Amino acid sequence: MRFMKSFFLTTFNNHLIAYPTPINIHYAWSFGFLSLMCLTLQTVTGIFLAMHYTPHIALAFSSVEHTMRDVNFGWLTRYTHANGASMFFMVAYIHIFRGLYFGSYTKPKQWVWLVGIFIFTLMIMTAFMGYVLPWGQMSLWGATVMTNLVSALPMIGDYMVFWLWGGFSVDNATLNRFFSLHYTLPFVITATSLVHITLTHQEGSGNPLGIDSYSDKVNLYPYFVVKDTYGLFIFTFLFSVFLFFYPNLLGHSDNYVEANPMVTPNHIVPEWYFLPFYAILRSVPHKLWGVIAMLSSIIILSFIPWLHSTETRSSRFRPIYKIFYWTLVFCCLLLGWIGGMPVEEPYITMGQVLSVYYFSYFLTTLPMLGTVENNLMNYFNK
Repeated sequence: MRFMKSFFLTTFNNHLIAYPTPINIHYAWSFGFLSLMCLTLQTVTGIFLAMHYTPHIALAFSSVEHTMRDVNFGWLTRYTHANGASMFFMVAYIHIFRGLYFGSYTKPKQWVWLVGIFIFTLMIMTAFMGYVLPWGQMSLWGATVMTNLVSALPMIGDYMVFWLWGGFSVDNATLNRFFSLHYTLPFVITATSLVHITLTHQEGSGNPLGIDSYSDKVNLYPYFVVKDTYGLFIFTFLFSVFLFFYPNLLGHSDNYVEANPMVTPNHIVPEWYFLPFYAILRSVPHKLWGVIAMLSSIIILSFIPWLHSTETRSSRFRPIYKIFYWTLVFCCLLLGWIGGMPVEEPYITMGQVLSVYYFSYFLTTLPMLGTVENNLMNYFNK
């Protein structure tokens, strides 16, 4: 007992109080902390929602409405969970792009980055299955479309789809499986997040200058604890605006109509945080290659530490890279917009051009630009 107490106090002190933190990090580093807060919020609200949810196609939609209308503060719990997913992805995307901007993926932090991308992949899986659970029109047809993509696999595709569904269509078995996994995966994400934090603290936090600093550091508490707390207050205020004034702004109106397998919505779209990947999927006319492109758009993020080809980490000292970085951000925003548009011209061509640029950025621009910058630096240093 004394050993456990000593271990807990030592861990608490080393990671939350006396952890040496670079003195020059700013609010862009608060989004890692906000991601942890979002994960906690989603887990807690999800547990309470699961107490009133019935994973059956005849009762799922009604159980959600019962939670909204009859359970004390059920509307608040449900809206917090639904909008919390959007806020979670918003914070996670900013956290990822901050890492890209300041080179937080470079050696020796490559494993921190890889674990982070794995967490992001788990988030995508969890959010997709959670979107199916309310059993509205978009839930049913979104699940049907996305799971049908597995049928693109040669020879075993159709069998894999039947295995995922547990039958010949998205039905009770599918809903039960998605509910079980949606409830379980957040705890896996929590465990993986602890690994992510441990690796971060082992290698040391980065900083806006992108240099290794071993002396210019201060304790995490009270300086950056107060800073993160202030960021949490700002985040809570913005979240509350969505929650109390625009709770359905980020959702889809068709999901307030009970699922009907006999009626197909005019335009099937996933949640907004999946739209860039969905746009890449639609940009490829061949089904199998479209699926490969969509999966590759996520997997390619794992190879960035090895595609980086310059010793300079931070974009503050890379003016040429900075231009391409903001072009990538603009490209992703446009892909998200195109993903929500109908499959017609000019959106098809625009999506194809942007998809090519997305992949070329990582496969050619990122490695080649580092070489160009190194040569320019050596030239001007002579």
